[in-house]
Order: sequence, then structure tokens, then C-alpha cells
Amino acid sequence: MSGEPALMSLTEVAAAIAAKRISSREATQSCLDRIEKWNPKLNAFMAIEADEALRAAAAADAALEKGRPGGALHGVPLAHKDMYYDTGKVVTCGSKIRKDFVATTTATALQRLKNAGTVRLGSLQMVEFAYGPTGHNPHYGAVRNPWNTDHITGGSSSGSGSAVAARLTFAALGSDTGGSIRMPAHFCGVTGLKTTVGRVSRAGAMPLSWSLDTVGPLARTAEDCALLTGLMAGADPDDLTASALLVPDYVAATKQSIKGLKIGVPGSFYVDDLDAEVARVLDETLATLKREGAEIVKVELPDQRQLTAACQLVLATEAASLHKRWMIERPRDYGAQVLMRLQNGLAVPAVSYLEAMRWRGPALAAHLAAVEGTDAMIVPVAPMPAATIAESDVGNSMDAEAVIQRITRFTRPINYLGLPALSIPSGFTKSGLPVGMQIVGRAFDEAMLLRIGAAFQRATDHHAKVPALQ
Repeated sequence: MSGEPALMSLTEVAAAIAAKRISSREATQSCLDRIEKWNPKLNAFMAIEADEALRAAAAADAALEKGRPGGALHGVPLAHKDMYYDTGKVVTCGSKIRKDFVATTTATALQRLKNAGTVRLGSLQMVEFAYGPTGHNPHYGAVRNPWNTDHITGGSSSGSGSAVAARLTFAALGSDTGGSIRMPAHFCGVTGLKTTVGRVSRAGAMPLSWSLDTVGPLARTAEDCALLTGLMAGADPDDLTASALLVPDYVAATKQSIKGLKIGVPGSFYVDDLDAEVARVLDETLATLKREGAEIVKVELPDQRQLTAACQLVLATEAASLHKRWMIERPRDYGAQVLMRLQNGLAVPAVSYLEAMRWRGPALAAHLAAVEGTDAMIVPVAPMPAATIAESDVGNSMDAEAVIQRITRFTRPINYLGLPALSIPSGFTKSGLPVGMQIVGRAFDEAMLLRIGAAFQRATDHHAKVPALQ
């Protein structure tokens, strides 16, 4: 355990507060000190609520002294992506259009974390309306990667990835529609869980694509993600698409061995066109899993390019539908990149959209047949480490669009299939940039992914490394 509370994991700090080894105020002040020092360089926060956080922390400490703990995360300070409605708070969704929008309801996922006793530090930056994989935002500026501030964080949960990596918050909610949890986790060296569609309620979370949107956490460890997901998951009368399936004990799953598990590795697509250092990290990751007792087996998947194309089509169409009125009434209030993407969605024929939706079931069946006999699959999150901000900025780089398409190549097929995936820090490039791998499972089997991720983290220390911010 570090002497600086902010450097502890979520699980560690929750246990320390509960045991009165540290106070909520000490943990909160530690985060606020780091925010004050590093956020000007990272631009991870949309709003910092220092005074309110300290008052809430003091109240949490007082309640604990009176024998009234608030839940599993009593007194733990957190900040979340600025797309989760919180009654009375401005929720910008990273946009100019909603810069003054005050929420009148609270997102179910956020409320469940509040019910567990968390303290609010503020809100975190994001890509405009969650529609972009890099972290660029023309209204509020790019979020910077704490491992190298010239590089992107990944999006759209850009502030979440940066803030968790820099130890400004113990964890953060993100969202994943085309890779928006896994890419910041990969580029920033943290753990991120894309949940199964329907595992966590989406009520009160800004929508982008009703067929693809998922709610999930970014944190330091698989155990942290397990704790958060267990608190958030489950049926919700405010979101009838949320699953009523029993929520497993995800934390218990993280304690299990992976000896005897079969983990699939595709023979193509996810291993094609990899940067040399990503390929090296993949090999090292597989070697570690083998040493921990897992069996690595080859799998041959159906054409993943078709899944990527179908995902893009569904996302573009549904996003355009949600934004049509604003595109007509307030087109100049969008950033150029997001507006172009939304306008492209208006041009998709209805037949094409319906065909993409109809094919989703058969595509999932074909995938499950291909991975039959395995417990999970492991692949890179992206074929490369974090690009620079300059080379991925549409409008300033002629190659930016190609960079963006490459970034999302390995995440969108998973979104289209609706499957869960856990991104874990798996190594570093020679220049010090993190590299993540994603463990992909069957629907509602997040427990298996967290089990594998935790075993890997017991055997490695990539997740424990802290960027030397300068």
C-alpha cells in the first residue's frame, strides 16, 4: 500500500476507509491534490468540485464514526464521464449544444454507485457526444495521455482513461459503443470492462446507439472492475432492455485460478497488420497465461471485416436518428468531425440498416460456433499503441481518417456482436507507451473475463505502474 492514498487501488482504498486506516477526507484530498497538480497538463476533468467533495467526505467520515457505513464504496472519491445524468449537475456530453444542460434525473449506474457510498470529485472530459475514438474535442480541447502528453488517450471515454491512469480518481464510468472503454484503457494503461449489452442499465446515460451502447468501468485492476460492475449490474424498471439475469459474484470470480481454461487466439485478422511491439506484447501475454495454467488454442473466426462494416452502419444510422433535430436546428454548434459522421448516417438506406440488424443474430451464431470449446478469446485492442494528437486530428492531418479507422479495427466487431470484453494493461513499448489486450467472452460471462484478467494481473505488474508525469 502506498503512503499516498491516491496511488491505492479502488479495492484497497475502500478497505482502508472501512477499517479506518485512512479517512475519506484524506483519500479525497489526495485525489484533489493530484488533480490540482496534473489536470492543467492533462485536461481530463470537465468540472472539479473540490469543496463539495470535501464536505461529502467529511460527512462520510462522520457517518462511519457513528457506525453507519454507506456501502461497499463508503467514502471513496470518484469522477465519471460527463454523459451520466446527475440531478442538479450540468452534464455537457462533451458538446457545445449541452454546455448548460442541467440534469433532472440521475443515471441508474451512477445512482447505484452513490448508494454504495461514493464521493463525487466532479465530471470527466469526453469526445463530443461520445462519437470519436481519439480523445479530440473541438469545444473543450484534447485530453492528454499521462504517459506522453503528445499522444492521444483514445475515446470517447478520454477523460476517464487519462484520470484513472494519472491517479486523479480511483475509477471512472465510461461507455463503449465502438470501443470507447477499451481504447482509452489500452492507450492509457488501465483496465476497462465493456459489458454485455443489457448487463448494466443505460437509463440516464446519454445515448448514441440504442443497439450498441454499453455502460462499464475503467479502473486500475480487474478486481476493481469486478467490484464496480457487481454494484451497477441488474434489472432496472427505468431501462427495460437491462437484463434481469442473476448478477454473479464478480469479485469472487477474480480469486479463481485459470488453470485448465482454454483461451482462443485467432489465426487471422486480429493478428494481421500489428505493429511489431504490439505483436511482441501479445506473445508475452500468451506466454504468461500459459505459465498460469491456461491452454492457448487457435481459432478461425468468420470474416471480421464484415462485422466492422455492419457495426459502423448501425452506429452511424442510429446516431443520426438521435441527432437529426439538432443537425437541422444547430449544425454550427457541432464540431466538424462529429457533424460529418452524423450527416453520413443520414445517407444510409433503410434497407441497408435493416439488413445489418437482421444479420446480427446469424453473425453471433457463427462466432459462437467458431469459438466453441474455448472459455474466452484474447486479441489486441488495437493494432498499434497510442498515435500522436497531431497525426490523428482530422482537419490538421491528411492521414487522420486512416489512423482513426485503424484504431477501431479490433473493437467494433465485438460491439456488433454485443459481447463483453475486458481490456488489460499487458506491456509497454520501448518508448514507454502502454499496450493493452482484450479478453472477449460470451454474453453475460463477464465473470470469466474478470477471472482471467485478475490472474494475469497477479502474475504481472503492468497495471501497477504509474506514469511519471512531467
